[in-house]
Amino acid sequence: MEKRVTFKGWLLPLCLVLPQLLVSAVFFFYPAIQAVWQSLFIPDPFGLTSQFVGLENFQYLLSDKYYLASFFTTATFSILVTLVSMVPALFLAVMADRLLKGAATYRTLLIWPYAVAPAIAGVLWLFMFNTRVGIVSWYLGKLGYDWNHVLNGPEAMGLVVVASSWGRISYNFLFFFAALQAVPKSVIEAAAIDGARFWKRFFTIVLPLLSPTTFFLLVVNVVYSFFETFGVIHTITSGGPQQTTTILVYKVYSDGFVGQDLGSSAAQSVILLFLVGLLTILQFKYFEKRVHY
Repeated sequence: MEKRVTFKGWLLPLCLVLPQLLVSAVFFFYPAIQAVWQSLFIPDPFGLTSQFVGLENFQYLLSDKYYLASFFTTATFSILVTLVSMVPALFLAVMADRLLKGAATYRTLLIWPYAVAPAIAGVLWLFMFNTRVGIVSWYLGKLGYDWNHVLNGPEAMGLVVVASSWGRISYNFLFFFAALQAVPKSVIEAAAIDGARFWKRFFTIVLPLLSPTTFFLLVVNVVYSFFETFGVIHTITSGGPQQTTTILVYKVYSDGFVGQDLGSSAAQSVILLFLVGLLTILQFKYFEKRVHY
């Protein structure tokens, strides 16, 4: 028999949901409405007056080759960050689940990188790959490879992808490891008795049972790569070289706060919000069908 919580009046339910409603209104709905409103205007350089231009900001953006190029950059970056952060995390979780000696220490060391803020992680990786004093670039030079992410676009993209994924591996590891702990051991033992080897058991039994967690992490990591990687890109490449690492969220910052084009920046934030919402809907509509609960 299903138990339901009932209230005699409306005052207590309202008090319970009011804090969350206020937080959502102040930090989400109000900024979103302001962004939509400001995208219809072009302010003067001093911010004293604004001229209503309608949809001209959007028309200008959709005809700007640099802004259109940032779509491809964002797609490439988000796919790489999602793969680089999820695949190693799953592998490490599987290995940690099988580990017997020192399992607690091993899991603790894997969790530590998640405590590092993205901007700090960007600084750490920047020091290691610095073209003058970086220890990794120095060793690469000894091997005959001239590392220079300041001038080489693919190297810059690879560096920001690794720096963005490094701390995220720990986050994904936690969820994968918890999901592995929930897999019934009796099912695994029955498959082993039937002669199924480890990897066959993993791909035919364990991986389908991990699909709800995998789907959740897929959505979360895509959103992370769109928004929360700003600090890494800003500290390592600042969108360069030649905007090869300028993703959509960083272009909102560079055009709005650096270029002082607030109307275009607001229009970009509206497009970005719509794009992420559409992408999330598509994920739930098509990818969730393959999820086994």
